Amino acid sequence: MREANIGTKSIWAGEKEQLAFGATQVPVVHSVSFGYEDMDEWYDVAVGKKPGHIYGRNTNPTVQAFEEKVRILENAAASTSFSTGMAAISNTLGTLLFPGDRIVSIKDTYGGTNKIFTEFLPKQNVDVQLCETGDHRALEEEVAKGCKVLYLESPTNPTVKITDIERMARAGKEAGAVVIVDNTFATPVNQQPLSLGADLVIHSATKFLGGHADALGGVVCGKKDLVDAIYHYREINGATLDPMAAYLLLRGMKTLKLRVDRQNQNAHAIAEYLQTFDMVEGVYYPGLPDHPHHEVAKQQMSGFGGMLSFSVKGGVDTVRKLLPNLQYANRAANLGSVETVVGPSRTTSHVECTPAERAAMGIPEGLVRYSAGIEDLEDLKADLAQAFEKLTAYSKAT
Repeated sequence: MREANIGTKSIWAGEKEQLAFGATQVPVVHSVSFGYEDMDEWYDVAVGKKPGHIYGRNTNPTVQAFEEKVRILENAAASTSFSTGMAAISNTLGTLLFPGDRIVSIKDTYGGTNKIFTEFLPKQNVDVQLCETGDHRALEEEVAKGCKVLYLESPTNPTVKITDIERMARAGKEAGAVVIVDNTFATPVNQQPLSLGADLVIHSATKFLGGHADALGGVVCGKKDLVDAIYHYREINGATLDPMAAYLLLRGMKTLKLRVDRQNQNAHAIAEYLQTFDMVEGVYYPGLPDHPHHEVAKQQMSGFGGMLSFSVKGGVDTVRKLLPNLQYANRAANLGSVETVVGPSRTTSHVECTPAERAAMGIPEGLVRYSAGIEDLEDLKADLAQAFEKLTAYSKAT
């Protein structure tokens, strides 16, 4: 039988083994513990000799179904989940890095990730080297000096810069590094980092995977030996995904392909449309031909994603006036939802950073992150038009 396409996998993958009582949907198993009459069977499950569950901090049937679905969509050997996306990132780095180790990454990672690189890892005597995103030669030179981990994020949050994953994975392998890619913005629909040579893929499942802004979660998948070690770190440190959140993420993932396809289309069209406004200084979207990493994105992505950003004349003062006029956009610190979500990086992706730190990462205070939803495109364009019209009228009046 032929292998199913990703849209079909997003609906069916990983669920059948967890169905019960003839149900067609995975149940939410809220039990903290799982009992056994046979002491030997209990022991075998506890030490991993037999499949099963013993305690909710370790594993859970609903959570397992979610992990399996992501594993299949990313074509990974193994996966494990977490309470949030940042838990997935911090637990993965906590598993792999020890005092004296070295990690190489890019400057444009998500604000929380950047804080781990600039604040927490140095305190643990881990050497962190951050390179300009897109400067592949500089990355290769730093990796060649030796590193335990090469950590990439592509597209980046919020400036949607692109890194050539295949090229950098090759450099990482030559140096003996574990290559990690945050695939949150792209999703497995648009990008498959493991097929490009990465060892591990991380998602904030809170975003596009869940898609409905109602559940926190994170997941890492990839090589089994690495995932097993990360799972052990997580089961002891306790950043466990809640079964109700796992259920909501599972339900959201059934429409992943449909949602992402529509978000790709909307984001691309909105990026082009924003370029027509005089008040817009710059539009950042890898699908635009003038994006500096457009050709790389074309090579490694099947869609350019639902995320874009743009900067406006007048900086943050203009943002304060513009965003409240949007009718079809939540002004919130989230992304990847069915609803369009907007916000400046100073209150969303990089709220943890100072203005100087944001400037050093090339993030102007007037940058707006725009997560395209699945609304009708003409309504989103009309909404932007009326918001900019009000902004222009206000400017003339003052």
